[in-house]
Amino acid sequence: MKKQSSSSQSSSAKLQSVLPYQTPRLRDHYLMGKKLGQGQFGTTYLCTEKSTGSLYACKSIPKRKLLCREDYEDVWREIQIMHHLSEHPNVVRIKGTYEDNVFVHLVMELCAGGELFDRIVQKGHYSEREAAKLIKTIVGVVEACHSLGVMHRDLKPENFLFDSPGDDAKMKATDFGLSVFYKPGQTFSDVVGSPYYVAPEVLCKNYGPEVDVWSAGVILYILLSGVPPFWAETESGIFRQILRGKVDFESEPWPSISDSAKDLIKKMLERDPKKRISAHEVLCNPWIVDDRVAPDKPLDSAVLSRLKQFSAMHKLKKMALRVIAERLSEEEIGGLKELFKMIDTDNSGTITFEELKEGLKRVGSELMESEIKSLMDAADIDNSGSIDYGEFLAATLHLNKMDREENLMAAFSFFDKDGSGYITIDELQQASKEFGLGDVHLDDLIKDIDQDNDGRIDYGEFAAMMRKGDEGIGRNRTMRGNLNFNLAEAFGVNEPK
Repeated sequence: MKKQSSSSQSSSAKLQSVLPYQTPRLRDHYLMGKKLGQGQFGTTYLCTEKSTGSLYACKSIPKRKLLCREDYEDVWREIQIMHHLSEHPNVVRIKGTYEDNVFVHLVMELCAGGELFDRIVQKGHYSEREAAKLIKTIVGVVEACHSLGVMHRDLKPENFLFDSPGDDAKMKATDFGLSVFYKPGQTFSDVVGSPYYVAPEVLCKNYGPEVDVWSAGVILYILLSGVPPFWAETESGIFRQILRGKVDFESEPWPSISDSAKDLIKKMLERDPKKRISAHEVLCNPWIVDDRVAPDKPLDSAVLSRLKQFSAMHKLKKMALRVIAERLSEEEIGGLKELFKMIDTDNSGTITFEELKEGLKRVGSELMESEIKSLMDAADIDNSGSIDYGEFLAATLHLNKMDREENLMAAFSFFDKDGSGYITIDELQQASKEFGLGDVHLDDLIKDIDQDNDGRIDYGEFAAMMRKGDEGIGRNRTMRGNLNFNLAEAFGVNEPK
């Protein structure tokens, strides 16, 4: 049930580009292989990267199927959302995008273990322990989406792939073609999704992110029983069942399934979205939590964990991230732009303490005011009392983006003003002024990074500092003073490897 395209199929729409920049030719870099799957818009092929021999999946979308401007925007949004979620261990990673006159190609990591749907068909149904493990992964992806201001809108077992054929394979979410960015309180009316999994409020054309929890509840019902809760021979029959909302917990195998599993499904399939359990609450449910006891403290949202990591870094690293953030492509930061807008409720272009506090509360954080203040101070590089867009990008940019050689080189060059191959105290002083940092203890900062003790930083030392976890940086008294409150110590935060 894809979104209905508007009828304005002007001939000019067919000449549009999806990507706002030109790309190299896909076939210069990849050898195309066998077809792996077919979706409504695109076909997925196996492909091999010529330079490394590594295998990937390539989703090729024919531009003739993009009939209006809205269709082009949908594909561009899908690419941005995949970049936005790319750090999550259970989301398929996007490697690159290519466009020519005929196709848009999305090159992604290969998941060779098949769909969750096929495994359900193979098994019939899962044990409660297995089902709890799978639904924890699925709802974990939903929570990550919602904490980053994304609604998936098409959760179903076909959209979860395993990375290998074995029983210990990792499951990953794919196909964000119907996903959208949303702001808290915003409602949507376009009827999208897949018949068995669609929430009643979607059919009533007035819904928000709660629809993803409903779809996950349907998947859980199928995992445990092998059949969908709402079933009929026709699409309209399925919709009638969903709107009626009677869920069968009497027939086999339900009498032998625990009350706590049934109770969780009832909460996820609550007809009133305002009363429906949230993704976070699902993850805290005793049936999901391994030790049978729900944790006292909500899991951190993705935004919060990024802010915590950022706050544990020292000034040079923050300045470098700011430089990197400013040179990234629009597709890599599109999601963060939406997230900034979501928190910046008065559209002033800066985030105040109150806005950050409200934004974190909305995504389930229970931090104390003093802790939020510390995060605020850490992200506010120029000490203006609020976080501007550049500061927000630098703070929330996932750290895998800075690992790339070309980004590190560009950041190093920014500081190495005279092109000597070294960053000196004078050059750091100049950069600090440009960033409005005021008095920074540069001698201590250089000592921290300068491994050969020659009083300056070469590229190798700079790259090591950027790639290093923060447990060994900024632990001395001066650096701690600069950060007010070393969140790495308070929360035990290190960068992801």
